[in-house]
Amino acid sequence: MKRFYKNVSVEPEQGGWRATLDGRGIRTPGGNPQIVPTRALAEALAAEWAAQGEEIDPSTLPLRDMADLALDAIGADRAEAVRSILAYAETDTLCYRADPDEPLFARQQEVWEPLLQRIEALHGLRFQRVSGIVHRPQPAETLERLSALLEGKDDFTLAALRLLASLAASLTVALAALEQGADAEALWRAANCEEDWQAELWGWDTMAADRRAERLAAFTRAMDFARLATTAG
Repeated sequence: MKRFYKNVSVEPEQGGWRATLDGRGIRTPGGNPQIVPTRALAEALAAEWAAQGEEIDPSTLPLRDMADLALDAIGADRAEAVRSILAYAETDTLCYRADPDEPLFARQQEVWEPLLQRIEALHGLRFQRVSGIVHRPQPAETLERLSALLEGKDDFTLAALRLLASLAASLTVALAALEQGADAEALWRAANCEEDWQAELWGWDTMAADRRAERLAAFTRAMDFARLATTAG
């Protein structure tokens, strides 16, 4: 699609902020006004549009896509959104370890256990650790606490969490990504602990390394989105 606007700006609107193209407010694919909770996020959205050349490249509008997700999908059915995110707790990567006599187990304990314990302490949770790949349900109390925690998040944070948990295959990593000062690289190394271990043993595949970098970039953008959506000003 050819660029159809010249000027991009940010305006306050209905208790939030909205990027505008030649003075016209942007709408989501679902027809909702794309009004976001903070000026910081609206300015980041405007920057994506301002950076477009003569042809609009949708792949360079990831923050727009997350805002659309929050407004069209999360806002339309919060209960389903919470259920879909909570599912990542049931199969959380950090809870499934190798057998204790395997070398990988020590790496998992070193990388995963401090992170998992921090999330447990922060939110009053207790996760079931599993050796092997056979599924074991998490304690009902843990899932209830997580559900209440998610229900207390705003639509934009839930949109970020859904992407973060999907990329990391871990709700605990996603929750850690919301912490102030969270280190995207460190969290991504935790999420990719097993893959990185295999690569260290057998060597890095170029395509796999490129895909890892792309997914890290997406993970970092989702962290940025969550931060911008809660940054006052």
